[in-house]
Formats: sequence, C-alpha cells, structure tokens
Amino acid sequence: MTSASRIQHLIPAIIVLGLAAIVAWFSFTEEPADAFLFPRIISVFFLGLAIWNFARAALGLARVGEGISREMAMNIVPGLIIAMALVFIAAESLGFYVSSTIAFFLVYTIYDPSRLADGRAWMRRIITTVLFMAVIYGLFSLLLQVQTPRGMFL
Repeated sequence: MTSASRIQHLIPAIIVLGLAAIVAWFSFTEEPADAFLFPRIISVFFLGLAIWNFARAALGLARVGEGISREMAMNIVPGLIIAMALVFIAAESLGFYVSSTIAFFLVYTIYDPSRLADGRAWMRRIITTVLFMAVIYGLFSLLLQVQTPRGMFL
C-alpha cells in the first residue's frame, strides 16, 4: 500500500475515532442518565467499530478504494453544511424534528438528479421526507422514548 493511500485511510479513521470517543464521553457523563441510555448503547458499538477501523488503517489492512477525489469531496460539502447547520444549530431553536425535516428535504433536493421543474419529483421529495421523518419520530419518540431537542415548533 502506498503512503498516500495509507494516509487517505488513516486520516478519516482518526477523525471517526475522535468523534466516537467524544460521543461516548458525552453519553456517559451527561445528565439525566435516562435520556442517554440509547446513546450509551450506540456509542459503545460506535467506539468499538472506530477502534477496529483505526487499527486496520494503522496496520495498512484497509484496502478499500483509492480514497476520494477533490471533486467528489467538494460535491459532498453542501450536504454536510446543510446537515450540520440545520440539525446541530437550528435544532435548538426550531426543534429536532422540524430542523431535521428541513435538512433532509434540502439535502434530498440538492442531490436528486431530477429536474427542479419536474412537479412529480417535488411530490416524491415531499412524500419521501414526510415518510422518513415519520419513521424517525416513531423510532425516537415512540419506540425508544428518547427526548430530542425541543424548539419553537416541537
């Protein structure tokens, strides 16, 4: 494996490991403990997989792909900005479900190859967004009974 290829596997592995450690830390140190039961369970698995991924990258065992090109990385940036802004920042003011709905709809619209003038495509985007958010609401609120950030609308 070339040095450049190894670095392209190692850098994301370090970032994912760092994020996994932060999520695990917060899920075990924040209160109320009941609200963090689901994040604790998930963060343990997330941290374990991140450690495994980092070890494979550090040992040169990660041989999947050639990394991503600059063009592909720049293609991902708008979706990441929207997701981070609306889910992490707007969740406090608008609420988790409203901001997640807006983020999902905008990201879907940006990456949907259908023409913007196509009325059927807009209907598909709206229906898919509503169904997806209904599943998310059912999962978090009804099944897991996890409290999500409350905002102006919900």
